[in-house]
Parts: sequence; structure tokens; C-alpha cells
Amino acid sequence: MKKKLAVARLWYEGNSFSPITTGLDIFQAREWAVGDAAVTLYRNTATEIGAVIAFAEAHPDWEVTYLRCAAAPPGGPVTDDAYAAIRADILDGLQQQKWDAVYLSLHGAMVTCGNPTPELELLEDVRVIIGKTPLAASFDLHANIGPAMIALLDVATGYKTYPHIDMDATAARALELLTALAEGQIRPVGAIAKVPAIYTSFNMRTTDGPMAEMAKLAAAWRAEPGILEATVFGGFAYGDSPFAGPTAMVFTDGDRMLAQRAAHALAAEMAARQARFEARPPSPSEAIAQALALPGEKPAAITDPADNPLSGGIGDTPTLFRALLDARPPVPCVFAFFWDPELVAEARLAGIGATLDVAFGGRVTSIFGAPVRIGAKVLALTDGKFRNVGPYENNLAVDVGNTALFEVEGIKVIVTTSCQTPHDPAYFTLHGIDLAKVGLLCVKAKNHFRAGFTPLTRAIIECDAPGPAGVTLDHYNFKHAPKTLYPLSLRNT
Repeated sequence: MKKKLAVARLWYEGNSFSPITTGLDIFQAREWAVGDAAVTLYRNTATEIGAVIAFAEAHPDWEVTYLRCAAAPPGGPVTDDAYAAIRADILDGLQQQKWDAVYLSLHGAMVTCGNPTPELELLEDVRVIIGKTPLAASFDLHANIGPAMIALLDVATGYKTYPHIDMDATAARALELLTALAEGQIRPVGAIAKVPAIYTSFNMRTTDGPMAEMAKLAAAWRAEPGILEATVFGGFAYGDSPFAGPTAMVFTDGDRMLAQRAAHALAAEMAARQARFEARPPSPSEAIAQALALPGEKPAAITDPADNPLSGGIGDTPTLFRALLDARPPVPCVFAFFWDPELVAEARLAGIGATLDVAFGGRVTSIFGAPVRIGAKVLALTDGKFRNVGPYENNLAVDVGNTALFEVEGIKVIVTTSCQTPHDPAYFTLHGIDLAKVGLLCVKAKNHFRAGFTPLTRAIIECDAPGPAGVTLDHYNFKHAPKTLYPLSLRNT
């Protein structure tokens, strides 16, 4: 008789300080599937559920049931009713029958309007329903992990790369461990150790710098006899959670002392690198000057991480765009993007070739800068649909809603109906932009952008501009994170 595996997904990274909440419609527009529809959505994609599908095809002795799979682009807190609806779907599905194992694809840094730890609540509810049934979860590298979460799980895994190009591998390992447990081959025990600080993710790439070193140290522990899993989580700085801050997580085959020793050793190494995780990027005008001074044929790229939607940005801050206008670069420039559904609708009504008096940015809030009012010509209109061609979420279908491409004083400006990061080359192909002919590319993005664009650019320079996900945490009012964590601890001195 086939063994039964239940699979569900609730993946969301929440910025507690964003002025915009995320409702159920945002999930439904991004990833919203159950049963056969989930197979259709995720098959052959480099995602967690893509890995589940591959597992099911390779293991005919397991019958996989796809419960609610929901994900949305990172943003502000999820509305409580949206979370309740997704939670109910998952729990109702689990109650339908008995399972031999359960796998959850989670992020680890979700927040709702009323709950800073909804994933803990979900795990508690799941455990009540399934009892002692083996339970595994996978988490994003930026998860805010707490001991209560690990206590509810039999085994867990986490992304090892940032940019995240191992989502499928992370899920595959979780399934490997979960099924080995269900079949009596291993006896996982886990431990975590926290770092007494909150780190922003500016210097958290695993391709270079301190996090690359941490990735190697974690890999060395995974090679040790008895270690099943060792992951270092950087945490999500803008998720105000009692579990905030970096975490080292280790699972061993029955050796709790070894798990604790490895977790504490990794956390100590992470803490020792605290100063190197702090970023000091140039201002927008300084970044533009640096980019223009660099030789090479490929475009230079400037990222505005503080308004990166994948960190909870709102696609609305104008500082980098204003600096670009002031600089008047003598090369073809592209700016991506502004989130403004009303402006897109106005452009569609006016048509290609029309010139409009527009206000770029400052629509959602003027806290991060006033709108830039200027004349703009409509160059192109699109339906906003494409499929990723880069390594991040490769082959996943994306829909950013209707878009408009404007020209402003020689600068091409992309405006979208939904707020999603331009982290894939297909985003620009959709708008008829040949990146080989671009001199300067300015984007509201951060490290995930590097996965697809490092080979296409001569340099990628971060700038420090005002936004919901800024370089320093000085101006954020944390209510749930422990006040003993650096740099919050400095506020008490």
C-alpha cells in the first residue's frame, strides 16, 4: 500500500514597517493552487513544490496530496482575514485523512497585522491535527526562527544560497529526511542557537563576504558524521518578531548534544562577523557617478534596496529617480520601476505615443520623498506576463499586471500595476528593452537581482536611499523583537 504524504505551502516575507498590508487577492494573483492545479503551476520550476512534484514522480510508493499552496511577493503585514483563510484551507485539508508524513513549505518571516509569529501558530495547529505523524518544513534563508517552532518539527531545512537558487534542493532534502524518518531509517533531533543581534541582508550574499564564509562553515558541519542538516539563517531585519535575528539550526541523527554544540558554534561564528554584516553604500548621486566612471561594454546597474519589494518595499520612493534626472547621464538609461496602477490605466487610455503630465513616486506616502512631476511619453504597453529565465524561481510564471513604458528626458521608466521586483531578465525583454544597448540600469531590487544580472552587467552598485527597507534600523519602531538585540540594545544606553 502506498504511503501518504500531505504537502502545503504558505510562503510570505512580511515587512512590519511597510505602510501597505497584503490581502488574499495578492496571494491569489501570485501562487494559489491546490491538487492538480498545483502540479500544473509548479511542474519543472526551481521551487519547493517543483521539487515535491519531482519527488512524487521518482517515488511511486508515496502518494502525494497537494493541499493549499499559497505564496505572495514580500510586502507589508498580511491581513488577519487573509491568513485565516489560508490557514483554514491547510488545516481542513489535513483533517481529511490520516497521513504517513506531512511537509510544509514555509518562509519563516511572515507577519500579520495582529500576529508577529503566525507560522508558529500554524505549526501548533498542524501538530494538534496530525499528532505524532512525521512533520518537516523548509524555510527561507531570511527566516526568523524560534525554539518553539523547531520543537514542533521533526526535521527542517533552509535555503543555503542568497540569491536563493536552491529552493528546490532545500525541499528535496526536507523530503529525503522526512521520508527516511517515516520509514524508520533515522531519528532526527534538532537544536538552534540565536545571535543576539539583528542583521540587515545587504551584506548577506552567499557568493562573497561574511555569509559566504558562514555557508562554508555550515557545509563543513553537514559533512560531519551524524549531522543530518545544518543551516545558518540571516533573519529578516524588517520583520518585527520575538524570533528576530540570525539563527543556526542543526539536526542530527539522535545526538542532541552534537546538535547543540554545532548550532552554538555556528552562531558564535555569525556573531563574530557582526561588523562585516553592516553595510555603508553610497548615496544615489554617488552611486550614479561611480557607475558612469566604470569602463566596459555591458550596462552598469544601480540597485535601490530600501525600496526592494522582496524586502517589503513599496515601489514608490523617488530619490534614486530624482538623482538620475539630476545627473543627466550621457548613456541610455532604464529605471525600473514605479508601482502606480492609476498611471498605467491612464497610459493605456491615452495610448502609445501620448505625452502625459505625471507624478512619479510619492503616491503611497511622501515619507520617503515627494513625487517627481514631469512630462512623460508613452513608449509601450504590456500585459505584464512572462516566465522567469534566470536562476531565481526559474521557469515560474510571473504576472506583474498591465504595465507602461515611459520615456522621460531620454530615460526609459517602467510603471506596473502590481508591486514586484524586476529581478529577472525576462522582465525587461517584455518591455522591448535590449539590455546590451543600455548604459545605466537603475532598479528597485537587492541581492536576488544579482542571480540573473551579474553576467549581464559590468557592475552592480547598491545605493542608500530612503525607503521601507533601509540600510540602518535607527528609524524603525520595533515592538516585538527583544530589546536586548543589537542595535536595538543601543537605544537603552
